[in-house]
Amino acid sequence: MNTKFSDALIARKQAGFIPVIPDIKCTSPKIGDLLRGRDPLESAKLLAEAGAPALSVVTECNAFGGSIELLKRIAKGTKLPVLRKDFITCTDDLKITKDCGAEAILLICAIQTFPSLVELYNEALKIGLEPLVEAHTEEELIWAGNIGAKLVGINNRNILELEKDDGTVSATEFLAAYTPKNAILISESSIQTPAEAQAAVRAGADALLIGTAIWQAENMCECYLALSKGPGDHV
Repeated sequence: MNTKFSDALIARKQAGFIPVIPDIKCTSPKIGDLLRGRDPLESAKLLAEAGAPALSVVTECNAFGGSIELLKRIAKGTKLPVLRKDFITCTDDLKITKDCGAEAILLICAIQTFPSLVELYNEALKIGLEPLVEAHTEEELIWAGNIGAKLVGINNRNILELEKDDGTVSATEFLAAYTPKNAILISESSIQTPAEAQAAVRAGADALLIGTAIWQAENMCECYLALSKGPGDHV
């Protein structure tokens, strides 16, 4: 059995690193093809060897080029806990996610009503999935607090615009103060450089979810290591 998703992040942080979760996605709506002929599973294995504590897999097919099959491959082919990222709207999606071998599921406040968020959150816990509740506004972070979310994400971009906007890490810097107490905070998207990674951590992020910057780098593993260096890391 794989390690619990949140436990993997905590362990990486305690080891003195910034827990960076590589986002395994095939296409960026803003940039286009990210794989450039690379096998996403082989890339995921390389990032695991570089120290990634967990992985995120985008399964949305139309804008991001993902699939359920990709989720199955990554979950089966690596030993890391996996988060499924998609526009989850029904409990059937949760069961499919669990059956594919994922440990965690993304629940996006922006596409939910509060009652539907509560239903999906509770059902995820019931079947053994860790819900990551994603917010982009202060109100959505209040929702996360009201349901007792233990894993909370701040998306620096607007998912309703398919992340084509010019969001920056400043969203995390502004919103981190509204994160529910005792929750693990993950800053998501629009983090391109080690300086931006450090800024998110200074603002209160416990972990980072980064995709495009890693995929665009000349050397994915070197980029990953640079982004994950903690303040006391001298490696």
